[in-house]
Amino acid sequence: MPESPLYVGRFAPSPSGDLHFGSLIAALGSYLQARACRGHWLVRIEDIDPPREIPGAASRILRQLEHYGLQWDGDVLYQSQRHDRYREVLADLQRQSKSYHCTCTRQRIQQLGGFYDGHCRDLAQPPYHTALRLRQERPVLCFDDRLRGRIEADPMLAAEDFIIHRRDGLFAYNLVVVVDDHDQGVTEIVRGADLIEPTVRQLSLYQQLGWRAPSYIHLPLALNAEGNKLSKQNHAPALPDGDPRPVLAQALAFLNQPLTAPWQALSLPELLHQAVQNWALKTIPVDLAISPPGITSAFSKG
Repeated sequence: MPESPLYVGRFAPSPSGDLHFGSLIAALGSYLQARACRGHWLVRIEDIDPPREIPGAASRILRQLEHYGLQWDGDVLYQSQRHDRYREVLADLQRQSKSYHCTCTRQRIQQLGGFYDGHCRDLAQPPYHTALRLRQERPVLCFDDRLRGRIEADPMLAAEDFIIHRRDGLFAYNLVVVVDDHDQGVTEIVRGADLIEPTVRQLSLYQQLGWRAPSYIHLPLALNAEGNKLSKQNHAPALPDGDPRPVLAQALAFLNQPLTAPWQALSLPELLHQAVQNWALKTIPVDLAISPPGITSAFSKG
């Protein structure tokens, strides 16, 4: 990979369905932040969980980004092509005794109240039909979000020895996202507020691996008419295939970003150029989730 600029951002969707308005908020916010910082904006397809993937979704996501004018830099990275790298990092953690095998079932952990108690930490379980957990020695209890300020973590969640390789053989999200962001030179992560909670776990993994962590910005989530997060699980409709400008204008309004000219008077490149020029973190709402007028009516119906 060529030498990275000072700023590297990214958008990393999972191919479990098409992009919807909530996805657009994360994509647009990360794109505008990267462009306003004169940096690179990368796209990564997080196809690490085959049972949840929809055939053809990855290519449709890329076409949607292009349709909305969000052109990325360099090649798209696919997690499904990086298994050897993840195994290498897992092996390094095991050699340093920073992880261990665990046979505890989900049912047992639920009976404990949902947090793992470290039962297998010192049992030296054999590596058969087990999960691999990170051995937490110095939990990260808080972090600074560039939009929201200091965020305190649930101490029990922060201290938990979390899974980095699943019993079913799949690599855990908290492992792969850290490895990929490090390897791609990502300096700042702009994503939805639904991912605030696992941030301290990811920061602890950066710490265990001796890597420099990126900074974070967690954007507000878009809600539907019922007050639920717009998501693929909630059957949020895909972004429309027609004129992208009115949808982008709504997304900018959602993020409280100004347009100095009506979107109807601007071409798509002009609209995005103006959005980059006017981009301001300080005006983004700090609500965890919002549903302003005009968004639920257009994007919450199937």
